[in-house]
Amino acid sequence: MESRMEFQYLVNTDRMDKAELHRMMTAYGDDVRKYAYAITRNREQSKDIAQEVFLKAFRSVGSFKGQSSLKTWLFAITRNLAINELKSGYVRRIVLFGWVKPQESERSAETNYFAEQSVREIRAIVMSLPTKLREVLLLTLEHELTMNEIATLMNVSEGTVKSRLHRARKIVGKKWRGIEP
Repeated sequence: MESRMEFQYLVNTDRMDKAELHRMMTAYGDDVRKYAYAITRNREQSKDIAQEVFLKAFRSVGSFKGQSSLKTWLFAITRNLAINELKSGYVRRIVLFGWVKPQESERSAETNYFAEQSVREIRAIVMSLPTKLREVLLLTLEHELTMNEIATLMNVSEGTVKSRLHRARKIVGKKWRGIEP
């Protein structure tokens, strides 16, 4: 979890050196790629978008005003690039990695098989959600953003975020229990 002060010195900075870019990529690269992946559902596209996000951040660090966390600012760039990419019509089906974390205890091969099967099923359910619902669910679970940060990022009210999150959880729950919504 990012400390709000960790990258605060970037506020009112017009330039960033390559070492700082590398530090930022190391700190947020996986999160940016996963978020791009959650929107596009395409592994290769998400990698390309992540690279573009950091190039854009490097070139326009002066636009970071510190009104949000650096992570939220990077996610806003990611979201805009990913949505633009989706509008281009190049979308493929993918699998979400790391959404459900396995337990650390020792389990039998049969238990492992059923657990992995469950993870695949949940991933498929989450990835089948409409983009708006999938996005808020993953920003909450995967990236641990607050309702306020998600609302700011998506340019909607906190109430809209809460409503979408509630609907997403409800749909996932029903599909998981085999009750189609």
